[in-house]
Amino acid sequence: MAAFEYEALDADGKTRKGIISADSLRQARSELKRRKLFPVSVAAAHERRRAASRLRFERHGRMGTRDVTLLTRQLATLVAASAPVEEALQMVALQAEKPVVKRTMLAIRARVMEGYRLSAALAEEPRTFGSLYRAMVAAGESSGALGPVLERLADHLEKSQQLRSKIITSLTYPFFLALVAVGVIAALMAFVVPKVVDQFTGMGQELPALTNAMIAASHAVRTLGLPMLVALLLGLAAFGRALQREEFRRRVDRVVLRLPVVGRLVRDLQTARFARTMATLLASGCSVLDGLEASRQILRNMMFRDAVGDMMAQIREGSSLSAALRRSKAFPPMIGYMAASGENSGRLDDMLGKAAQYLEREFEDFTAAALSLLEPAIIIVMGGVVATIVLSILLPILRLNSLALT
Repeated sequence: MAAFEYEALDADGKTRKGIISADSLRQARSELKRRKLFPVSVAAAHERRRAASRLRFERHGRMGTRDVTLLTRQLATLVAASAPVEEALQMVALQAEKPVVKRTMLAIRARVMEGYRLSAALAEEPRTFGSLYRAMVAAGESSGALGPVLERLADHLEKSQQLRSKIITSLTYPFFLALVAVGVIAALMAFVVPKVVDQFTGMGQELPALTNAMIAASHAVRTLGLPMLVALLLGLAAFGRALQREEFRRRVDRVVLRLPVVGRLVRDLQTARFARTMATLLASGCSVLDGLEASRQILRNMMFRDAVGDMMAQIREGSSLSAALRRSKAFPPMIGYMAASGENSGRLDDMLGKAAQYLEREFEDFTAAALSLLEPAIIIVMGGVVATIVLSILLPILRLNSLALT
């Protein structure tokens, strides 16, 4: 039987709301009439939950990564303490400060109370709980170890959040430093250089080549600066829309992987994310194919997604994970060797976890080294440009002084 939510009027004209079980919508209406209730609206519960979910997103947005990580840790603690799932969901909802978290958890609890599994209830919120999340919860339910699986999932989300925070923190200072440098140089070219150079143009003296070049650049900044900025923003918007096309994004991702420094960073990050996800899923009881499918969904780079798709085809034909990894050109050879060691020792999840730790550490070290060189490089470039501007202003002054002395 399916569950239907209804709103009806009783014999006294009062509004009644509730849930009724029936095989069809017509049977649900007949049952309400048998109870002497006049149905005003009757709809399948899952359809109403889906509509409510869309309405929540429009009004309040969706939960952020931090919110999902926190509620997962709370759920893991409560379920591990032998609390029933519906009670754990209710307690998390009552403790939530954000309305969107409370509404989402109560909606999921309602689905569980109707008889749905937790993984099926989470599927009603696909924008919040991705395929990896749902796959791990389903594996925990199938194995009867939902508590440990939720603990493992919370650990995975926390580590992913820490890595994401480190990346953002590392890039924040160089980004604002470069932004300030561009702003200072643009202000000098647009406002300072013209006023200073105007003092020399009326003297009838021939200006140095560097000064003439700076005057031309300053004129270009003043006349073409705004149109160039608008064109840049429009170009970025068009590029973003083009990235939504799979083939164009695949070409861009291929080019990114070939870049000298950025390519290595992207390769290490994607491989670490793949290894961490596979380790978490395999430790939770998922099969290799299910783990690869979930891992494929969280990879950003299309070349890695295609590589995982090829690996899945090879495993269906009887290949091992380590052999498929070694044949792949996207992943570094190290992860294939680690997977082979895990398969031989029966500890594939553990070895993939260690590979993820190694790659994450390599990524952090390489990022720190690259950023330690990037910051002084930005300062040196900015200093060089400012020195060129100052020199273009000083050269006419020095020439006038030399003429005055002679």
